[in-house]
Amino acid sequence: MEAKKNDEKMIETMFGAGAHFGLGRSRRHPTVSPFIFSTKNKTDIFDLEKTQVMLEKTLGFVSGLAKEDKTILFVGSKKEAITSIQSGAQSISMPYVNSRFIGGTLTNFGQIRKRIELFERLVSDREKGELAKYTKHERLLIDKDITALEHMFGGIVSLKKLPAGLFIVDPRREKNAVKEASDLGIPVIALASSDCDISDIDYVVLGNDASRDSIR
Repeated sequence: MEAKKNDEKMIETMFGAGAHFGLGRSRRHPTVSPFIFSTKNKTDIFDLEKTQVMLEKTLGFVSGLAKEDKTILFVGSKKEAITSIQSGAQSISMPYVNSRFIGGTLTNFGQIRKRIELFERLVSDREKGELAKYTKHERLLIDKDITALEHMFGGIVSLKKLPAGLFIVDPRREKNAVKEASDLGIPVIALASSDCDISDIDYVVLGNDASRDSIR
């Protein structure tokens, strides 16, 4: 009885956040069809009871990773997700990518790690005043390099090895991240809307991925 009440409360919360709204019916991917409750004003409406089942399954997997102190990489670059991806990851000390996913971040991690170490070294040298030996022009160029590296890799500085899982907002948009993870056998967790192919997603939660409230 208590579990049922909790499920009902979660469904109410998702409904209040607008998580039930998909996209236009014409954009629906066939793999999502079994999870559509209805179509209203040409917009697909998710069956939140089925979404709740997905959420419970996903939370079970994530809880298992947490107990083993495993790392999950958060990925989401669409404007509605940028803030939530960063704040959500930082709140549990996880790495994140909330700008363009750099090709090879996973499949060529050794080289990516070298770029991260360069970024860390340049920042350290600047903080220690060790860049004073360079000319003003050279320091400006180094500052530009630091800014560029921070934009690309600032969220994954703590990523010392491949993650145990990826959490993605909008796998259609982040298809490169999904492919790299799949190629390496890294489980993918995703918040996906009705236009997404969910056949390659290990743990999917169908819902409104274009709403800040729903993403949070």
